[in-house]
Amino acid sequence: MKIVVLDGYTENPGDLSWRGMEQFGEVTVYERTPEKLIIERIGDAEAVYTNKTPLSKSTLEACPGIKYIGVLATGYNVVDIDAAKERGIPVSNIPSYGTEAVAQFTIALLLELCHRIGDHSRSVMEGDWIKSDDFCYWNYPLTELAGKTMGIIGFGKIGQATAKIAQALGMKILAYSRTREEGLETEIFRYGELDQLLANSDVISLHCPLNPDTQGMINKETIAKMKDHVMILNSSRGPLIVEEDLKEALNSGKVGGAAVDVISAEPMKEDNSLLKAKNCIITPHIAWAPKETRQRLMDIAVDNLKAYAKGCPQNVVNNG
Repeated sequence: MKIVVLDGYTENPGDLSWRGMEQFGEVTVYERTPEKLIIERIGDAEAVYTNKTPLSKSTLEACPGIKYIGVLATGYNVVDIDAAKERGIPVSNIPSYGTEAVAQFTIALLLELCHRIGDHSRSVMEGDWIKSDDFCYWNYPLTELAGKTMGIIGFGKIGQATAKIAQALGMKILAYSRTREEGLETEIFRYGELDQLLANSDVISLHCPLNPDTQGMINKETIAKMKDHVMILNSSRGPLIVEEDLKEALNSGKVGGAAVDVISAEPMKEDNSLLKAKNCIITPHIAWAPKETRQRLMDIAVDNLKAYAKGCPQNVVNNG
């Protein structure tokens, strides 16, 4: 079997191994593939792996040898899954590999907003403490989380894992989700409607998928329903937020701070609105990227290939 990985660098920049796939055939790994080279690099490969390299209907038509597509991520919008289904090509994704890492990172974003540890350390290293007349100083307001309410939009595995850590910090949880497990509710955790969550949360954390119903859900109108000085976290999908509206809310002080690991267009463009926003922390889509998490992703990708080779593909997203 010929196997091609079109953009393997972010999954494995050199600290993991592709050997697990090599037991199933000849593996060619490209760090990145520009759009003009996609068809050429796929060639007559039977199995194609992609992370963010698009596989369109026209690409599938130009590469009739493709019999299997593996996505090195949970999201699979880079593949035309309907076109793949029409051609009988199963498309497998990697579900639930990064739950703990993304939850941990989300709380790291929140704690950075509350304490600005990086900025204060930088200030000390630049000599500000040496010059201080007092035994301590702070350059940003500091926030205690105990007793505050975290509103979580999307209460799947990552949302629940984030809630568990937030509760350990003494926070109350208010969750909005399409599906509800009523048995989870306690004195410090309950479900609510979206408007209720917006009005009552001190922190709002996004953990929902991107679809027509959620795209742009954080916008001028929904921000207006939030508490003054609310903090907003996004480690899910960038287009959930209308970035220009968030920038305006940050600069006016309506939103007290925002921390995002994802933006509307990645990599970032020079004209991204959030670059001109006050009290905004931006990280380059790395919540998923600890080595342990990427190894788990690799292991599942190999298991998916093994299942396909046995004639029973798993984690297939275009069965329906």
